[in-house]
Amino acid sequence: MDLIDKKQSSQAPGTGELRSDSIVHDFKQSEEVTSMFTPKFLLILVFVAFLGVGTGYLLTTSKGSVGNSSTTGSMSSVPKGTIEGSEDTKTFKDTAEGVLAEGGKEGEGQFHLVRPGGESQYVYVTSSSVDLSKYVKRKVKIWGQTNTAQKVGWLMDVGRVEVLE
Repeated sequence: MDLIDKKQSSQAPGTGELRSDSIVHDFKQSEEVTSMFTPKFLLILVFVAFLGVGTGYLLTTSKGSVGNSSTTGSMSSVPKGTIEGSEDTKTFKDTAEGVLAEGGKEGEGQFHLVRPGGESQYVYVTSSSVDLSKYVKRKVKIWGQTNTAQKVGWLMDVGRVEVLE
């Protein structure tokens, strides 16, 4: 008798029934396993992914209202003599004048005032109450409160801005 043809059967202890110890079993044809990933579902997934990528691309390349357009610095957008900010001169008692430029130094300030005397005379500024990006490349007078700086000579929190030129 071949090993292939040989079926082992044994009696289940205490039951008197025969049981098959064969490793290979036949599956009934009526029991089909259905997959969630049908061709229709996969096509919908690809379509949704394409729409997501396309929408993201369009939003990042559009020249519409998405993004911060105030940083482009249109000099005519804020007329000379404009004053913005707090009237509190007790809190914002320090003043400085210069041309506002973008960029802090070594993590201190978001902008800086370019003043006569070179970089050692720059005032590095930040503000939580005034949008300083509107005044980039403009000569301004600022009122603020001096903060302790680690890397720059003068760091100021601006509370009031006046456009001089």
